Amino acid sequence: MTEQEIREALPTQAVGRVKSVTLKDGTATLVVDASGLARGEADALEAEIRARVASLEGIGTVRVALMAEKVSRKIVAVGSGKGGVGKSTLTANLAVALARAGRKVGVVDADVYGPSQPMLLDAESRPQARDQTLLPVESKFGVKLLSMGQLVEPGRAIAWRGPMVGSALGQLMEADWGDAEILLVDLPPGTGDVQLTMLQKFRPAGAVIVTTPQDLALIDATRALNLFKQAGVPIIGMVENMAGYVCPHCGEVSDPFGSGGAEAAARALGEDFLGRVPLATEIRIASDAGQPPAASEAAEGRAFGVIARRLAEWLDRGGD
Repeated sequence: MTEQEIREALPTQAVGRVKSVTLKDGTATLVVDASGLARGEADALEAEIRARVASLEGIGTVRVALMAEKVSRKIVAVGSGKGGVGKSTLTANLAVALARAGRKVGVVDADVYGPSQPMLLDAESRPQARDQTLLPVESKFGVKLLSMGQLVEPGRAIAWRGPMVGSALGQLMEADWGDAEILLVDLPPGTGDVQLTMLQKFRPAGAVIVTTPQDLALIDATRALNLFKQAGVPIIGMVENMAGYVCPHCGEVSDPFGSGGAEAAARALGEDFLGRVPLATEIRIASDAGQPPAASEAAEGRAFGVIARRLAEWLDRGGD
C-alpha cells in the first residue's frame, strides 16, 4: 500500500481537499481542507474518507484532521425606529438579491417577539442542532435562516425578559453559519435589549436604516440611526419604503406616506441614501406567499436589487 494508492481510493468530493497523506506502520493520516463546508457536510466527508481508506488492505488505523480557514463574515444590522415600515420584507429581499448575485448569505431573525422571516423566505421547518449548536435552515432561494419563529409553536406568544432575549439572540448569531459571508440581522423596531446586545456582543460591520417617507417615521428612524452611530457602528445608508403607490387601474401615482423624506433626511444627516421601494400590492401578495419579489425578474424586485448592489459595494470597499 502506498500514499498514491490511498489518494486514488478517496471519494470524488475529497479530490483537491486532501492536502497530505502519510502512511506509517498501518496508520494512514490525512489532512483535509474543509473550508466552505457546513459542519454536517464536513462530518459526512470525514466519514466517507475514513470508510474508503479503512477498507484498503494493510490499513489498520485511519486518522483524519479537518482544517478550515475561518470565514470572514460581515454582520449587517437592518433596523428601524418603529414597526410597520417593512424592515423584515426589505431584509428578506436583500438577502435573496445578494444570493442571486453569488453572495453566501444568512439571515438572523432577531425580531424575537414578532418573527416573520420563516414565512417571507418560505423556510418554516425546525432547525437541527449538533453539539448544542444550531444549524440554519436553507431556503429554496439559497439563503440560510434562523428565527425564533422556527423554534416555537405557530401563534405562541413569546413573553421573555431582557436576559432571555439576549441569550436567544446569542444562540442564533453563534450558530453554524458555514460559508455565509454576509449575515443580515433583522432587528426588532426601536432601541431596546436586542439592539444593545447586538452592539455590545456582535459588533455589526454596518447598519441599514429603514423608514417610510412620513415625518413621524423619520423622527423614529433618526433615533435608531443615532443609536448605531453612538456605538461606533457605521451607517451604510437609509432606505425609503412604501415610496409611492401606482394605481393598478388608472396608472396614476400617489404618495399616501409622502415622498422623498428619507432621501432628504439622509442628506441632512450626511448619510448615504440606498434607494426606495414602492408601495405595491404585488410585493405584499408575494411576501405573504413566501415568494420574495427579488427572487424573480419582475419589476417589483428591481428596487431590492439596486439596494442590494449598493450594500455589496459598500462591504467590498470595506465600509468606506
